[in-house]
Amino acid sequence: MVHVSEPPIDTPENADAVNTLRIGVMRLARRVRHQREDRSLGVAELSALGTLHRCGPMSPGELARKEHVQPPTMTRILALLQERGLVRMDQHPVDRRQKTATVTERAEEMIRATRAKDNAWLARLASRLDDDEWARLRAAAPVLHKLAHMDPAAPSPAGGSSSAGSPPP
Repeated sequence: MVHVSEPPIDTPENADAVNTLRIGVMRLARRVRHQREDRSLGVAELSALGTLHRCGPMSPGELARKEHVQPPTMTRILALLQERGLVRMDQHPVDRRQKTATVTERAEEMIRATRAKDNAWLARLASRLDDDEWARLRAAAPVLHKLAHMDPAAPSPAGGSSSAGSPPP
């Protein structure tokens, strides 16, 4: 595991903002997960399936790296998904010794239905915001998406400066 040193939080306001963001993101994610009717797949399985759906076919090793799990863990996840008919394992197009995981039509349908249901639930919740809150949430959505996909071990951009109210570098 890579140890990343914690950046200093330079003001109490930034510390409060980071804490509020952490709590809000965790609670919202948990509430979205609890909307699922079918809980036969865990978070790790759903995440791997979503990554395969978004990124396309890949080897178990590539998927393990993207999901930040050890290869044996990914092997177990893929075996479960394959058993449920949600992924298929094909011969790797270049290295015949390897396999490539691909989502099945059944998985694509499940993902589409789940996303539509989750989006509808979240839209109903967001409809209770006032116009200013909704505008701020729409503006924040791409930033939250970026945060969710950042590599925590990657260096900060050179020359990046912190402006008032923004988190520390």
